[in-house]
Amino acid sequence: MTGTLHITGDAAADELLSTSPLALLLGMLLDQQVAMETAFSGPAKIRDRMGGLDAAAIADDDPSGFAKLCATPPAVHRFPGSMAARIQAVCRAIVADWGGDAAAIWTEGDPDGAEVLKRLRTLPGFGDQKARIFLALLGKQYGYDGAGWRETAGDYGDEGSYRSVADIVDEASLTRVRENKRAAKAAAKGAR
Repeated sequence: MTGTLHITGDAAADELLSTSPLALLLGMLLDQQVAMETAFSGPAKIRDRMGGLDAAAIADDDPSGFAKLCATPPAVHRFPGSMAARIQAVCRAIVADWGGDAAAIWTEGDPDGAEVLKRLRTLPGFGDQKARIFLALLGKQYGYDGAGWRETAGDYGDEGSYRSVADIVDEASLTRVRENKRAAKAAAKGAR
């Protein structure tokens, strides 16, 4: 980790993201159909409600109870039930495949960028784009320096691209990322 992340606007949530690989991974999982700040604040809500953030504890929790925990206002996500199931599925995969250590996905065996991308894609809810964005986040802000990570992350790995959460380091960069996302959506809509 290269310093404290500044994604959520909440110091405690950002500190958790900065110190807990599981929190960062779950924040990325939640980053769909909600504002980035909401998605990446989700792990702190889970930690506060469970008294800790542990992949095995989440994986083993009663699904209906965990869904209620995620739905408790303020909800972890706008779709708390379906996202609770995804969170538990990711945690089960981390326990089964990585001994409960989310960081092992990008540290075990000193993997290069292509291998980390491959590992991320096996996680429930991590398609190609989400996996590339997360790889860029690891490389740009989390201290991951595996060979070829920038190339493997594609456009998200470009320095100063302001395409995703990987580029957010302050309020100004958050604004630039939002502007680029709006422009990309408008261009895609115009191309239809």
